[in-house]
Amino acid sequence: VQLQACGGGLVQAGGSLRLSCAASGRTESSYAMTWFRQAPGKEREFVAAISWTGGSTYYADDVSGRFTISRDDAKNTVFLQMHSLKPEDTAVYYCAAVRGYGLGSSVEDYDYWGQGTLVTVSS
Repeated sequence: VQLQACGGGLVQAGGSLRLSCAASGRTESSYAMTWFRQAPGKEREFVAAISWTGGSTYYADDVSGRFTISRDDAKNTVFLQMHSLKPEDTAVYYCAAVRGYGLGSSVEDYDYWGQGTLVTVSS
């Protein structure tokens, strides 16, 4: 499966953005989806995950209550709605997928990765 993330950009602190990740290829299988991010000089970190059914979600503590992950399987797309953005949210955001239930929070839990989209939050 191939993943294409988009929706990043420059936003002021307190603003909102919605990221999208479109899947193509062997999408007939059920995949759990996730978002990670990587700030300059830092390791890639978990942001949010959604199960293959969409019935379960899991968030990193520092985004819980501000970010929402969702999926539209008819469009093979997963979204990350981000509100109340902070300068520390600045990073390249990556979507990833793994066949099966998912909800892992480690990079090693996911097999397929998109190319990333840059989110910059100005203070």
